[in-house]
Amino acid sequence: MNAIVANKTKSKPDYLDIPQPIPNEENELLVDVVAVAVTNYDKAKTSGTHYSNMSSDHVVGSDCVCILPDGSRAYAIGNSGTMAEKAVIDKRRMVRIPAELDNATAAALPNAVIGAAMGILYRAEMQPGDVVLINGATGFTGRVAVQLAKFYGASKVVVTGRNEESLKSLLLLGADQTISLLDTSENILNELKSIHAVTPFNVVIDYLWGSSAQLILKCLSGNGTFSPRTRYVSVGSMSGDELTLSAAILRSVNLTISGSGIGAWTREQVQKLITQILPDAFDMAAKGAIKIDVIPVGFHDIIEQWDKEVLDGQRLVVVMDQI
Repeated sequence: MNAIVANKTKSKPDYLDIPQPIPNEENELLVDVVAVAVTNYDKAKTSGTHYSNMSSDHVVGSDCVCILPDGSRAYAIGNSGTMAEKAVIDKRRMVRIPAELDNATAAALPNAVIGAAMGILYRAEMQPGDVVLINGATGFTGRVAVQLAKFYGASKVVVTGRNEESLKSLLLLGADQTISLLDTSENILNELKSIHAVTPFNVVIDYLWGSSAQLILKCLSGNGTFSPRTRYVSVGSMSGDELTLSAAILRSVNLTISGSGIGAWTREQVQKLITQILPDAFDMAAKGAIKIDVIPVGFHDIIEQWDKEVLDGQRLVVVMDQI
């Protein structure tokens, strides 16, 4: 079968003819792949920069939209790499897709939902009425996070980003207030403090880390009086993997800092992702309640398009039925 295979010595994968995978367990199924999103996770693993990176060559892709042996359509997490004509999935980790939802949208949505909902619901434990700050909301996952935060009951969603046009468009997706990270550090900090003083941030979902995270944490710093509880969740590090954190900040406020990603969730939470969170998100997308922007790319074209620059908030999706 044809597959997109990552090579540990190269920055982009190869298009190769390899043996098709074989189901080895009772719950495994061999499926026909119809669409696979090209995520930042896939690109990081392919380039060897992700913390969970495989040390050997591997078929790119960890999930897909596929056709099951009975002819029905589902989203599934792969037991084998999924950017191939066929893949092995675990039937306990798949979700049926509404008929109204197209393959490309169904393939692109789950990774963003995982990157948003798991942090919002389980790491931040967001409650209805909470004020949520999303740092780096103009990216694909950040845009979904804005929509899900409102769906889960946030009373106010404040967003940051560098793309002014994309920031404005977030107001149409549910954001209540925007902060441009193109401004000076002093102005950004003052704006954060001004908002936090009136409507304290209960939840921070951070896709950037780095310098903007330092400004947010400084904004939360207290003066020794009682303070509202803030749950700060790191989901990404697009602006750098490290920052300097003052111990005084941790002592001066009721602050919890955690991460959301592979290894940070429980088995029970991942099960709810499959049985509840993703089905809800698919239904929302089918009804137009979640809006995303995808760029379909044919299977034979993805190597050439691998390094394609996509606009803020867009995602490439390999669509197999375009072959």
